[in-house]
Amino acid sequence: MNIDIQQPQPFDLVSNEILIAGNAVGFEAHLTITVSDGHDEIIGAATVGGTSIRQFQASISIPDSAAFTLNRLFVTLTDDSGGGEGTIPTVTVPVLYGPMILPGYLGYFEHEVVPGDTLSAIAQHYFDGSGDWAPIQQANQHIVSNPNLIFPGQILRIPRNV
Repeated sequence: MNIDIQQPQPFDLVSNEILIAGNAVGFEAHLTITVSDGHDEIIGAATVGGTSIRQFQASISIPDSAAFTLNRLFVTLTDDSGGGEGTIPTVTVPVLYGPMILPGYLGYFEHEVVPGDTLSAIAQHYFDGSGDWAPIQQANQHIVSNPNLIFPGQILRIPRNV
């Protein structure tokens, strides 16, 4: 089986319900979905039918009891029904887990950086006067490794909980 994950994309900002979609080739294939941060994991499943390329959709819910300690998770799909000899088809996508970035995470706004912007100023605008820029940096850690270096034209995700 070949697996092509189209959602989530690498470093997507996800919530408690992770939506998964893609294409796969297989005959009544069973996919195991694993979400892990290396310390805890949540397991779900999806099926793909047919003998040609088929689209599939699935979701996995992250319970409040999940003991994740990191905000970067890995969504892994494995073809359990492959059988035979050789490598079992597996695809892994890194994602950023919003509830570990901002308590009560509901989604995000997009903000285009303009000349003169700083993470503190952006945080004050979106977080009712709070200059706590850490959630913004964490939600964009794949493009903002240094919170003092943002550039005009960058599109930042601003996590929200209201």
